[in-house]
Amino acid sequence: MPIRLLDQDVVTKIAAGEVVERPASVVKELVENSIDAGASAISVEEHNGGLTLIRVTDNGHGIEESEVELAFRRHATSKLQSLDDLEHLRSLGFRGEALPSIAAVADVEMVTATSDARAGTTLRLKNGVPSERRPEAHPQGTTISVHRLFHATPVRLKFLKSTRAESSRIAYLVSQFALSYPEIRFTLSIDGRVTLRTTGDADLRQAVAQVYGGEVAGRMLVLSQGPNSGGKVSTFPEIKVSGLTSPPDLNRASRSFISIFLNRRCVYDRMVSRAIDEAYRGLLMTDRCPIVVLNISLPPEMVDVNVHPTKHEVRFRQEGMVFAAVNAAISRALDDAAPAKISPHKTQRGAGSEEQQPLEGAVTSEIPFPEAPALSPAAQSRTPSVTAPDGPDFMKVLGQVDKTYIAAGAQDGLYLVDQHAAHERILFERFKQQLAEKHVEKQGLLEPLIVEVTPEQEVALAERRDTMADLGFTIEPFGERTYLLRTVPAPLQDDNAAQALHELLTLADDKEGPDWPNRAAASLACHAAIKAGQVLEDREAHELLRQLQQTTQPRTCPHGRPTMVHLSSGDLRRHFGRQ
Repeated sequence: MPIRLLDQDVVTKIAAGEVVERPASVVKELVENSIDAGASAISVEEHNGGLTLIRVTDNGHGIEESEVELAFRRHATSKLQSLDDLEHLRSLGFRGEALPSIAAVADVEMVTATSDARAGTTLRLKNGVPSERRPEAHPQGTTISVHRLFHATPVRLKFLKSTRAESSRIAYLVSQFALSYPEIRFTLSIDGRVTLRTTGDADLRQAVAQVYGGEVAGRMLVLSQGPNSGGKVSTFPEIKVSGLTSPPDLNRASRSFISIFLNRRCVYDRMVSRAIDEAYRGLLMTDRCPIVVLNISLPPEMVDVNVHPTKHEVRFRQEGMVFAAVNAAISRALDDAAPAKISPHKTQRGAGSEEQQPLEGAVTSEIPFPEAPALSPAAQSRTPSVTAPDGPDFMKVLGQVDKTYIAAGAQDGLYLVDQHAAHERILFERFKQQLAEKHVEKQGLLEPLIVEVTPEQEVALAERRDTMADLGFTIEPFGERTYLLRTVPAPLQDDNAAQALHELLTLADDKEGPDWPNRAAASLACHAAIKAGQVLEDREAHELLRQLQQTTQPRTCPHGRPTMVHLSSGDLRRHFGRQ
């Protein structure tokens, strides 16, 4: 085949594919333009996951009438003029590719007006080409409406997820902008329903409350690490770290609650993520993540943002300094807050140390253990024995160790059983069986529990209301992004119900996939199980071991952690020098 130049329309659509990957990409580019235009209020509206309509309205400085068509020419931008400007870039956009890329894969209408214009200007484009231009009344600012996204590139539509998943991505994205720019009023409307509204009062904690809820915002710890922080001179004067981070006992099962902003730009960077993980090492279980809103400010010449068209990845010139600054800021916040709770685990922090799970709260009241699920004879025959052949009575409970482990003696040695992991395994199999039978036991709450959800969680809840009901949650609307829980799965406790619901709503997008029942059962079991630090009576400990023996996989919890450690009689003899 001979070498030849591609048709310009093909070139345009290929280039557009690098910038506009999905509906959320359109929202990202348009909101970034609004922020660069100095807007103090930005409204985002989408329908059908953004495929039918995306509309972004701002009160920024607008576009001059003579430049409205030029704005849709490739590589036309007001944000830089020469290559040297890249070294000092402070705007979010700079490539001049967003608007032409969007117009290449959708029908676009823009209405814009500047402060001194006698009237606004409307421009419509089809297939990237202006089709209509006329004056129109419009307040200062710009409104861009994107219709029928990807209608000209149907192949792209086949690779998108469900409309709910795309709406969830948009909700998450706008939430990140709200956290990065708390001084801007954001409004997000999904299919005609307002799912996010921020005040724009420049208070980061208030923005966190509007995104994650007031309970989360009230517990977040302040990060402060700059030229002069708390009377201490920073080791990294050019790097400023600020924001909020959660105490160890406030955590989530997803990394999506970790927000990293570099010079106000939302980015993903493994090195920064590792610095956060190192600060929490030994304070969180391996499958839990903190809630972090991290702002990193440094001179533009110390970072390269021109790595990828999406501008989501960056490169630091001094990675080690950034790592140390982030780690130091978060570590200090954790050290300074609630020392009585955090101190016992400080010695576990650091590379190469053994992980020790923190206590999840000490509760001395009795916990009723549920009846173990009935197993078929075939399943029972596959059940490994955790006791001597004489049966469960032969494993004698000796006591509790550190209010976390049950010590039990048996004919074949000594067992140490993690009470939380063991109860997780029992409840996991119970919930899994009930889900298979489509009958999860639920219990009514004496008083309805008020639960706030994030914008993306509200999208998931609207789509999965029936699924949540099947799991035992009776949920009623109670204001904007607020709901009442009237029933919850038994034996879930009131104080864990809200967190369990949050986690179920933030599982992976493919909630109805074949692994969904296992993931849902594991999540419910984790929240309903007795906790480390809870005192058990001997009879409760014995009943826990009895039920554990009846499970199909008694030696691991649903997440793969061991439920027990066995020291055989031979191990004991070796330890005491008897052989």
